[in-house]
Amino acid sequence: MRKCLILFIVMGTVLVGGCNNDGPKESGISLIKTTNPTPVTIGKDTKKDQELVRSVEKDIEDFDELYDVAVIKGKEDILVAYKVKHMQRFHMKRIEKDINKRLEDKYPEENFIVSSDYKIFLEAVELEENMKDSNYSQKEAEKKLQEIIKLKKELT
Repeated sequence: MRKCLILFIVMGTVLVGGCNNDGPKESGISLIKTTNPTPVTIGKDTKKDQELVRSVEKDIEDFDELYDVAVIKGKEDILVAYKVKHMQRFHMKRIEKDINKRLEDKYPEENFIVSSDYKIFLEAVELEENMKDSNYSQKEAEKKLQEIIKLKKELT
């Protein structure tokens, strides 16, 4: 009887601990549903930069094969992470090629990092959420963006 009681207490503790809701809210569900993260700029946040990231987001959202886009502009790079509709996953290389071509044609002076990888998308959504916190510095945000870009280059 005593062993059953101890086992019951241990199992209850494990179950309650496993239901912890720490961490960003949107990043946890961003792989399951459309989250529509707000395009953000790191560093100088001018009207021109805001218009640029919104324009990039709109251009990417025009692709019928996609259902979610995250755009983050850093000092030198613009990260574009997107999710592809399930039935379009067979055309991933063509989609990425088309996206790159559209971005390079329309914004030749910008340096784009484009990824359909879920891990990159998740990291971008998490960075966007962290930037909403006033205690999260621009320096930390740029460092995190560079880590995401490095991760993207490692995956290819």
